[in-house]
Amino acid sequence: MLNPIAFSIGPVPVHWYGIIIGVGALVGLMLVIREGKRFGIEKDFFYDLLLIGFPSAIVGARIYYVAFEWDSYKNNIAEIFMIWHGGIAIYGALIGAVIAAVIYTRAKGYPFWRIADICAPGLITGQMIGRWGNFVNQEAHGGPVSQEFLSSTLKLPSFIVKQMYIDGQYYHPTFLYESVWSLTGLILLLILRRRTFLKSGELFMGYFIWYSLGRFYVEGVRTDSLSFAGPDWLAALLKALWSPAAFLGWGTMQAGENIRTSQLLAVLILLAAAAFIIVRRIRKTAVPYSSDIERKKLLKTLPSEIPR
Repeated sequence: MLNPIAFSIGPVPVHWYGIIIGVGALVGLMLVIREGKRFGIEKDFFYDLLLIGFPSAIVGARIYYVAFEWDSYKNNIAEIFMIWHGGIAIYGALIGAVIAAVIYTRAKGYPFWRIADICAPGLITGQMIGRWGNFVNQEAHGGPVSQEFLSSTLKLPSFIVKQMYIDGQYYHPTFLYESVWSLTGLILLLILRRRTFLKSGELFMGYFIWYSLGRFYVEGVRTDSLSFAGPDWLAALLKALWSPAAFLGWGTMQAGENIRTSQLLAVLILLAAAAFIIVRRIRKTAVPYSSDIERKKLLKTLPSEIPR
């Protein structure tokens, strides 16, 4: 098994999880900067966006998790701030990052949807790489499986098979399922952003649709899902939608709870993103993705100084 601690600086351990998350953020940033150049946006804009968005994502991820697990924290408030003990949620990270990005882009005078489009491939890249942090920590896995399933059916390399052996049992490598899904989504987004039919905001919504679709099915396999007790009809509907992935096995939930929070949120986000695209198309309110936003910004702010 891999040691989750990469090295130590004096008494301070440096975890692989943090290193992998950082690498994912930097690789994603490189993609974003490269695309931003096409629109004449300085790389410093994206550096600042990352410096604001990354901590906002961490805070959002923690708040989201604590909110749904409040019973575990209400008698030990100090534990809320001990993020190294685990307990963050990707949807909370997205909420935190989006709020920070909306504020920052408006302060700088850029249209949010266009900047969000430019950032979409970087976001899914960060998630694709970041999931390997869960692999090192042996967390966010699915239900039990056999070694033969991992080695022969999935044909995984031995280092992954060994790391999925946890407390005497092999488990579904759901981190890998989500990482591969994100890689496929990245390729799709890179292709879509060069298509002439694409409108502003649609690449970002495409990211949400793709990620939420994959997360819905992967989440059903996991054993550590945030969940709650809801109406039986809703639980039955979600499980019916998930049924095409039933061959992987339904992951366990806490006793008395029947709805996985991330599954429900995935469905709502997917529907909202699709509605966003359809409504804007009908109203014809979106500009083409390929239009020059930097020139439009300058014309708006300094009309007398820009040659027309």
